[in-house]
Amino acid sequence: MARIKGAIFDLDGTLFDSLWVWGEIDKRFLSGRGIDVPPDYAAAVSTMNFFRCAEYTIERFGLSETPDALVAEWLDMAKDVYAHEIGLKKGAAELLARLDRRGVKLAVATSSNRDLYLPALKNNGIFGLFDFIADTSDTRGKDFPDVYLKAAKGLGLAPGECLVFEDLPAALVSAKKGGFTTVGVSDRHMTPTSEQKKAFDYFVSDLGQFDALFPFDE
Repeated sequence: MARIKGAIFDLDGTLFDSLWVWGEIDKRFLSGRGIDVPPDYAAAVSTMNFFRCAEYTIERFGLSETPDALVAEWLDMAKDVYAHEIGLKKGAAELLARLDRRGVKLAVATSSNRDLYLPALKNNGIFGLFDFIADTSDTRGKDFPDVYLKAAKGLGLAPGECLVFEDLPAALVSAKKGGFTTVGVSDRHMTPTSEQKKAFDYFVSDLGQFDALFPFDE
């Protein structure tokens, strides 16, 4: 394995304890249109960016709105929560600080919208720790490794020099295919299949555990 010089973090469900927000938004959005949230909906849209998610939702439920209208409605529902209520998962701040002290370059790779993740990063005091932020607004979704490759390039590193921290099993599969060392992060929404688990180089239930598992070069 190449010497690890960078760490790339997903946000929702990995650094942020935020997936509860989207479950509530899905419920409110669809119930307002007389639709119950299907059991497979959250998993189906989990790797999509906002616009693709809107396209999928319109197609699946036969809605008459435009994708732009759905994205605007979702953002309006989420902005205040992200700016003021979203906190970090256990061990997240401590791990980021330790990696930063060791000179490990840090990046974000997220499917979230800039208007949501920037206030949440700043409100939690970790925005300044990141050397680069990549999102899927100009890449394919996380069922492809594009956003992780973009983040690595932004750090000036090769994929083999970077860890990817993710809670989504399908995203970890993509990152692994992209040549990254992968770290699965436990979340109550994470239910990996046995096949998906093969893409996990490491797995932690608490980000604070990671130092004990991985021998970073000092």
